[in-house]
This record gives sequence, structure tokens and C-alpha cells, in this order.
Amino acid sequence: MEEKNIEAQNTEVQSKSKIANIYEWLDIFVSSILIVVLLFTFVFRIVSISGDSMNDTLIDGERVIITNMFYTPKKGDIVVLSRNMDNSISDEVYKQPIIKRVIATAGQTVNIDFESGQVYVDGLLQDEPYIKNYVLNHYSTTNEYDVKFPLTVKENCIFVLGDNRRVSLDSRSSQIGEDGQINVKYVLGHTICRIYPFNKIGAVK
Repeated sequence: MEEKNIEAQNTEVQSKSKIANIYEWLDIFVSSILIVVLLFTFVFRIVSISGDSMNDTLIDGERVIITNMFYTPKKGDIVVLSRNMDNSISDEVYKQPIIKRVIATAGQTVNIDFESGQVYVDGLLQDEPYIKNYVLNHYSTTNEYDVKFPLTVKENCIFVLGDNRRVSLDSRSSQIGEDGQINVKYVLGHTICRIYPFNKIGAVK
């Protein structure tokens, strides 16, 4: 009788131990999910690429992770921007976030020779291997809009261009930002990595 009682007690202890383990794993799982949700709410965002303005660096339909935490824009960064709402464009498509590359920051002077397609920053010709159809010593920034150059970037602003210069609407146009310049308060974040398609997961340059 005593042995049966001991056996029953052992079974009960084992059952309680299993239940405790289940609760412990559930607690870990729920905590992990909560942490991920908080991270992607306040630190990281997943952005889907729309359009061809960043070809071939980023393609329509690809997805990237961006963050704005402790971030100051710098030359060469790929950034996601919320367009200024104080310009004259009312079409809903122009209110969507856009993704571009930072070419210059506050205080730098940008000049573009639209005949040769060459971009200069502070007088230095830019070598841009990331642009679509890049060929050494061949420059393709030939599409001119209404922004006049040379242009010195204002305080708290950045100058951006798409990598696919022939189709990108960017800081060459007054339809973007304040006469083509983007106030840094409209920077939603910079690209950390590509997460889709899966065969291209990794850093974006």
C-alpha cells in the first residue's frame, strides 16, 4: 500500500513537472513573440519595393528591413522617405513612401552635367558603380527636371537620386521634397538588408 502511495506521488510530481515545463516553454514563446512585435513596431520595419527607380540594386517586389534608430543619413545610404505633403501634388500615388540613395548631405554642393551624365559633389566627379547599366567612365545621369544646379544642400536636408537614373523621380525634381531637397525628418529609415527573395537575402550596397 505504501509503495503504491509513493508511486502515485511520483506520478503526480512528474505530471506537475511536465505541466511546469509546458508553461515555461509557453512563457518563452510568448515573450519571444512580444519582443519581435516590439522590435518591428519601434525599431525595424519591413518595406516592399515598388517601381523601377532603384534597379538593379533593388527590384520591384523585393522586401528590405529598414531602421531609423540612432540614424543620421550619410552619403551612399539607401533610405526610405515620406514625401513632403506641402507640395502641389495631390495624386495618392505621390503620397506613398519612396526609396532612393543619398548623394549629398547638408552643406555639400551637387552639380550635374546633363550632357555628359556626370554627377559632382563638392567638385569631385562621382564614380557610381551601383547605377543601372554601369560602365566604367560612362555616365548616365542625363535626364533633367526643373531643379537648377549647382545646388548646395540646405541644413537638415539631403539630396537623393535613384540608381536607375533614366526613370527615377528624385532630387532633380521640385516634386520631391523642398525644391528637390529632403528634410531629414522625412527619412523613415535606412536599408539594413534584403529579406526577399530568399535567394538574395543579405546586405544591400
